[in-house]
Amino acid sequence: MADRPVPTEIRLIRAEKRLDVTFDDGARFSLPAEYLRVESPSAEVQGHSAAERKTVPGRRHVGIIGVEPVGHYAVRLLFDDLHDTGIYSWEYLHRLGREQAPRWEAYLNALASKGMSREP
Repeated sequence: MADRPVPTEIRLIRAEKRLDVTFDDGARFSLPAEYLRVESPSAEVQGHSAAERKTVPGRRHVGIIGVEPVGHYAVRLLFDDLHDTGIYSWEYLHRLGREQAPRWEAYLNALASKGMSREP
């Protein structure tokens, strides 16, 4: 096993709008498309600093229409809202899985504090 976890399986479950990822360290995560979309590593979402990070509303029903490998270190996810610029490294996917509950809570709190909604 490498120092950094590497996926042994990545499975897109389109009907349930989720990505299931199993890593070589034994970790398994079921990541909803909405969560992956609002946590996209793209500059469009993350900005170029923490101060520029955007809260993305209206993605409750977003789906993933494609998963493309990027070298041996990442995947690019293609969402049905046409967002496709985020490169999800293995390390980032693992972190999203490990930190899913607190990140999701922070996202919901950010939406509420800005008067935004998950609904389109």
